[in-house]
Amino acid sequence: MADMPLSCVLLADRHHGLTEGVRGLLETAFGSVVMVADEASLVDAASRILPDVAVVDLSLARERGLGWLRAVRERCPGLKIIVLSVHDEQSVRAAATAAGADAFVLKRDIATDLLTAVELVRGDHGAEFVMGDNR
Repeated sequence: MADMPLSCVLLADRHHGLTEGVRGLLETAFGSVVMVADEASLVDAASRILPDVAVVDLSLARERGLGWLRAVRERCPGLKIIVLSVHDEQSVRAAATAAGADAFVLKRDIATDLLTAVELVRGDHGAEFVMGDNR
């Protein structure tokens, strides 16, 4: 990751404790980390600051399901989006990918898999990437 240029990542999660830990990890790979805690802020920040990658909790907006993902994808079609989730079901992964996620990382595996996911999506390896499949 050291050879990657300084860039920006958008981190969206309602859970402050988890967000702080993920922020520290992402700071090792990005020049800046912008944090938001709700769907409206995510869509606005993605459109306004044009980050390289967005790392977003799947349950950011429970009442609308994956509407936030579709909204961000529509406004920022080139943005790489990594979805974080506690749900390990294939149907959840498939729904996130179908809605526009470039990668899916289980929250329990953030420490080992998130930076690998960042590296892979920044290398344009496609929407099929899912961490944790071999566990």
